[in-house]
Amino acid sequence: MRIGTLAAGLAACACLAGAAEEPAKTLEIGARAPDFRLEGVDGRRYTLRDFAPAKVLVVVFTCNHCPTAQNYEDRLKAIAGEYRPKGVAVVAISPNDENSVRLDELGYTDLSDSFAEMKLRAKHRGFNYPYLYEGDRTGVARAYGPTATPHAFVFDAARKLRYVGRIDDSERVEYARVPDLRRALDALLAGEPVPAEKTKAFGCSIKWAGKADSVKQFMARLAAEPVAVEMADAEALRALRRNDSGKLRLVNFWATWCGPCVTEFPELVTMNRMYRRRAFEMVTVAANFPDEQKEVLEFLVKQQASNRNLLFAATDKYKLMEAFDKDWNAALPYTVLIGPDGRYLFQAQGSLDPLELKRAIVKALKEDRFK
Repeated sequence: MRIGTLAAGLAACACLAGAAEEPAKTLEIGARAPDFRLEGVDGRRYTLRDFAPAKVLVVVFTCNHCPTAQNYEDRLKAIAGEYRPKGVAVVAISPNDENSVRLDELGYTDLSDSFAEMKLRAKHRGFNYPYLYEGDRTGVARAYGPTATPHAFVFDAARKLRYVGRIDDSERVEYARVPDLRRALDALLAGEPVPAEKTKAFGCSIKWAGKADSVKQFMARLAAEPVAVEMADAEALRALRRNDSGKLRLVNFWATWCGPCVTEFPELVTMNRMYRRRAFEMVTVAANFPDEQKEVLEFLVKQQASNRNLLFAATDKYKLMEAFDKDWNAALPYTVLIGPDGRYLFQAQGSLDPLELKRAIVKALKEDRFK
């Protein structure tokens, strides 16, 4: 049995493209480094003068959410650590406005590009260089003109640009053959010409400020998606647990009367919107009685839960819970992440840590480009 309804807001615009934006002009070789005054994740405010003692300054425009930028984090940390004793300073700047990033652009990350989340990323990954936030201002980023994340700019002691472009020639470290950034640093430190002064930077586009309206249109389109609830008997719950979908499956058991369930539900909806374009699906199971399906559906519509939603089809809740997981102590909320092979990859009894769950999802997705 299936009962469905369309969420409100059917007038949402189907076109998500915003007004055409003027691309930033990338700084030319020989140009002086534009000054900046930006706050770092360490609480300090940095300017160009703070790096005056360095023989060479590397400014890298990068961000949290971009999978290409993420894949260069270890290499950038290695460069910062190895070249610091030689007089090289590395500083990273996030040019992205978090309000201009859509949820479907976060499918490969646990964090977006807000300043608070930059702090979490830097701590979790152990960044050994300043990580600065520009956010919705973008004046500094436009002065430098990065085209993608990551994009490196290398300045000599006089703070004239000597190299601009990629860190190396492949985002996958096993395929990298040309260490362009290292070659530029070695040449400058040796007083020699940089072998290749300009290269193209590959990665995610810059999320310039001004796309908030496009994001709002996208959210309105999500709000217009149909929301439904299906009745689930014991066999349906056994099938849910087996997970023969070929996808990573997130299952959340909840109830309308469960306070922690209701509190964490919006986070789960957000996760579904982030990862659903990959080999991922989310299924919620309401542990209400069958005759409460109207109340359950009303809650799901309010939450815009357009994922697959189930409701206990029988009044013997213990039998249904046993059908899904005989070791479950029957307390709510209950959240599990099930791999395509049926193994539990994450399990939370009671309130969950959303960041911990997102990290488990990103790690577990089977079609990750980097294995």
